[in-house]
Amino acid sequence: MPPEEGGTASLVEVFSSVQGEGPEVGRTTVFVRFGGCDLRCRWCDSPGTWRPVEEARFETAPGSGAFEPLANPVDVDVLAERIDAFAPTPRAWISLTGGEPLLQPEAIERLARALVSRGRRVYLETHGLHADALARCVDAIDLVSMDWKLASDVQPGPGVARPPGLDFHDAHQRFLRVATRAGAVYVKAVLTPSTRDDELDAMLERIAGVSTEVPLVLQPVTPTGGVSAMPGAGRLLECLARAEAVLEDVRLIPQTHPIYGVL
Repeated sequence: MPPEEGGTASLVEVFSSVQGEGPEVGRTTVFVRFGGCDLRCRWCDSPGTWRPVEEARFETAPGSGAFEPLANPVDVDVLAERIDAFAPTPRAWISLTGGEPLLQPEAIERLARALVSRGRRVYLETHGLHADALARCVDAIDLVSMDWKLASDVQPGPGVARPPGLDFHDAHQRFLRVATRAGAVYVKAVLTPSTRDDELDAMLERIAGVSTEVPLVLQPVTPTGGVSAMPGAGRLLECLARAEAVLEDVRLIPQTHPIYGVL
């Protein structure tokens, strides 16, 4: 008998911490990290998620930093039960992240619906390109955190075709239209010294074409990987003003988790 659709998921790890970026920064969050990603960001802080792994790890107690192994693939129904028992507070976010979680659309749909049925709040962190995959589960997602990738720092992964037009904007706009059907959505764009005005303007135009009320978080890059410095304060303020001239809700928020050393 073939395996049930979405019955298993390929994971990297499950752990409890606090959200370190975006408008929900500081909230208690259980991170469910899926394996595999089809993009390569120069500033990626989790390259260990680019490819699936044979064995995932599950934190033994919230915030303990101690882990036990889980053989991949993981049964999604068992995973939902374990997450429900593991989440430290009833209001904790359950973040489905990666890698790119929507590369496993059946598993994401099944897990999100199972968590919602248990009264959990589901937070999807995605690079925002797989609109059809999101459409399968968008009604079970409380908050979509959508990265808007800028081609100055992001390339498709090995064997992945670049989107038509040599950028990601059209694909992102299509995704955003679907994401507005979730409980809530915000867009996040990482700013680096390579970020260009023309790609910022193209992003702002596409977001406004969906709704000027979609929140936008401009996130100064945390130097890592192939990026050694963040933009200067003047440049960050320029980008903020540029975005505020187009959209109604724009915030400049750095990553906070590197400051206090959480996972």
